[in-house]
Amino acid sequence: MTTTPPFGRALCAMITPFTDSGELDLGGARKLADRLVADGCDGLVLNGTTGESPTTSDAEKTALVRAVVEAVGDRASVVTGVGSADTRHTVELARSAEAAGADGVLVVTPYYSRPPQAAVEAHFRRVADAVGIPLMLYDIPGRTGTRIEPDTMLRLAGHPRIVAVKDCAYDLLGSTKVIARTSLAYYSGCEELNLPLYAVGGTGFVSTVANVAPRQLRAVLDAYDAGRVTEAARLNRLTIPLTELMMASGLPGTVTAKALLGAGPVREPLQPAGREAVDGLRVAYEALQGPSPSGL
Repeated sequence: MTTTPPFGRALCAMITPFTDSGELDLGGARKLADRLVADGCDGLVLNGTTGESPTTSDAEKTALVRAVVEAVGDRASVVTGVGSADTRHTVELARSAEAAGADGVLVVTPYYSRPPQAAVEAHFRRVADAVGIPLMLYDIPGRTGTRIEPDTMLRLAGHPRIVAVKDCAYDLLGSTKVIARTSLAYYSGCEELNLPLYAVGGTGFVSTVANVAPRQLRAVLDAYDAGRVTEAARLNRLTIPLTELMMASGLPGTVTAKALLGAGPVREPLQPAGREAVDGLRVAYEALQGPSPSGL
């Protein structure tokens, strides 16, 4: 297993703030990034699904990376999503991210076309060969339609720039197999699996809920590392009501995070959370840690 996490342990899948008119809010992004790092995030993952990457332009993605890198400096790692259904476009995005100062790139399995495993492997190798910064592979078959099979992971682990995985495959057995046989850093991408994956050798998490509760999620890992396993389980249980409302209530995590943060609108086709949902989110949030984090 890896001994030094390539991007830290506690990573936030950061939302992308927009102005009331729907434009990119770089000032809001800088302010949020600074707060997240101050509240315990080792790294920020930009331009993912939580960051509404399907509706932001390439130029907006690059501008966001530059702004956040400027805001956090060397206090945290900055990883940015560059995935698309087109290998050539993914390579272009990865090169732009590297030029903008990103510490690494998050590359999702090509979606919709459902390529076979040999093509999936070739896609990731093509991106890794095109840049000089490390890759985090994003395994989320529920969205892409295609798994990165454990045997494919084992082969990709031999590439010097493929160093990490954001794991949303819901296959703890398969993930444990890869963790046991490679140095890939496995990050949970599903909050309910943060502690279970960590317990079998995972590295940490990439979390949407960390936009609003970074200290509480990090505290679970800190307790486990200190050998306080029962305490880690207790702290983890405390986060479940908010996690369930944010991630499993029928609304996308982007929508629920922005409802709590007051970070501007979401872009269509997403729609803002209704008043009843917002009220429920605030109750769960305040039960976990106090007044709302809104006011970017």
